[in-house]
Amino acid sequence: MPLKTNRYLISLLTTIILFVSTFHVIYAQQTDTIIPIDDNQEKILRKIDIRRIASNGFNFWQDKFSGHWAGVDFGVNTFLNKDYSAYDSEFMNNDIYPSNSTYVNVIQQNISLQHNRNTIGLVIGLGVHFQSYRLNQNTTIERLPNDVIVAKELYFDDNQKSKLSIVSLTLPILAEFQIPINHYENRFYISGGLYLGYRLGSHTKIKYRIERKEKLKIPDHYSLHDFKYGLMFRTGYRWINVFATYEITPMFKENKGPEITPFTFGFTLIRF
Repeated sequence: MPLKTNRYLISLLTTIILFVSTFHVIYAQQTDTIIPIDDNQEKILRKIDIRRIASNGFNFWQDKFSGHWAGVDFGVNTFLNKDYSAYDSEFMNNDIYPSNSTYVNVIQQNISLQHNRNTIGLVIGLGVHFQSYRLNQNTTIERLPNDVIVAKELYFDDNQKSKLSIVSLTLPILAEFQIPINHYENRFYISGGLYLGYRLGSHTKIKYRIERKEKLKIPDHYSLHDFKYGLMFRTGYRWINVFATYEITPMFKENKGPEITPFTFGFTLIRF
């Protein structure tokens, strides 16, 4: 009896050992086997989510959006959509080269419109707009008691200069799109939208010389709109930045002056 029991136990142990060894070999083959893939490797790499891989380190997808507004812009002024049907002459026909605008854009707020990227956003700012229009040397404007604007001829010398100046606050609301170039080191951008303006002051000035330099400066509202709005477009890459503005609001109040629409285009001198 003991002999049969020993044989039975030996047979049972042998069977268990063989079963365990076989299972171990099969499991090792299943986990260690490398299966070749015939698919295009480029398609496979495109499916890799780099945002998850870089989530614990620097991630340019999560970099903050930064727009292009703050700085100093310089441009030249002209008029579009001219209508002088109620007047005898185009007395606001300005000399475009000495007629200029300077924007001092001091406040900028950036708002990203993307959850995982930083290339599309809103730019809201605040700046001061210094606007100047060079008129014919002997021509200025005056406001009649009924607020109608008319031309006025003044002559002091042969080299006198006449201009109209306006100072306004400017608040832009721009949508900006950026295209990263050279591994995100630089960006080409395009922005556009509305801007609001509020007139702080305005005056005419005539410079002339009688024995010494003189000037005649007359502050007035000249039937200009206190509030105005228009369209703004900006684009650039690195140190080359240009802009254009088109005032939807006519320059003068309705039936108080010629129907003319200010248009300005120029470039950025300094970026903050």
